[in-house]
Amino acid sequence: MGQFSISDLEQLSGIKAHTIRMWEQRYGILQPVRTSTNIRTYCDEDLRRLLNVATLCARGHRISRIAQLAPEELSQAVISCCDDAQDYCQQVNSLLAAMLEMDERRLCCLLNTAIKELGFEDAIMHVAYPFLQRIGVMWQAGSVNPAQEHLVTNLLRQKMMVAIDTLPPVKPSEARRWVLFLPEGEMHELALLFMNYVLRARKQHVLYLGQNLPTAELKLVCETYHPHALCTVMTALPERDRVQNFVEQVHSLCPEVMLYLYGPLAQQPGLQLPPNTVRVRLMTDFLALASRLCTCCEAAAAA
Repeated sequence: MGQFSISDLEQLSGIKAHTIRMWEQRYGILQPVRTSTNIRTYCDEDLRRLLNVATLCARGHRISRIAQLAPEELSQAVISCCDDAQDYCQQVNSLLAAMLEMDERRLCCLLNTAIKELGFEDAIMHVAYPFLQRIGVMWQAGSVNPAQEHLVTNLLRQKMMVAIDTLPPVKPSEARRWVLFLPEGEMHELALLFMNYVLRARKQHVLYLGQNLPTAELKLVCETYHPHALCTVMTALPERDRVQNFVEQVHSLCPEVMLYLYGPLAQQPGLQLPPNTVRVRLMTDFLALASRLCTCCEAAAAA
């Protein structure tokens, strides 16, 4: 069970601390436990309820009316009102509440609605990505367990695989070629899967090698496939003190191929980049890069 301070709730829900205190005093929205030093602490159920309350308040419902709803009525009201495709914050709050309740059906419904209304890329960038960032904050606070995180990760992976499978095939001879892979031992795949979609949607050809690829295999891959670029995401591995060696090894195996690095470990200070190596800071930067390459390919084809 998670244990939150009022500042934790403010950060996770977007509701100011003084508003949370007022709702407690006037409407009994939350029931915090107080420590021996009289400091409020909140549990998972408090966070779930606050996220749902915040969603309804943002949709114009009166707090005095919301306070009278039973838990089941509150959840149903949230599902009914989350139909604004541009209200990203409230969609994220609804996803968080559904995750905390382990409500797989509701998670699927919310994700499907976002994808239908926004399109796949915008749904990932404006809803799923902020959702995952919030989960990261909650993980640090100890309020997300592995089962909840796996539920979300596998649902998003499923959505990405479906979206990728619907894209028309691209002939390798008619496109720039990319190899996408994760370092040996690395299993965090969502960012790489999204990059796979982004490139394919822009008519790039992708050889997707996925998780846990032994670095030495890249030499044969490059000799056989002749890629324009390699792209990898470093989230948990290699170990921080081995990142430099990993980058240099990849470059030595495929010295003529562009190498794009993404993920937290790629951003560490002091990392020396070999020739033909680019550090991608944000996913929006990668989208811009892929779009520029698509434009260049289209211009070359027209000429």
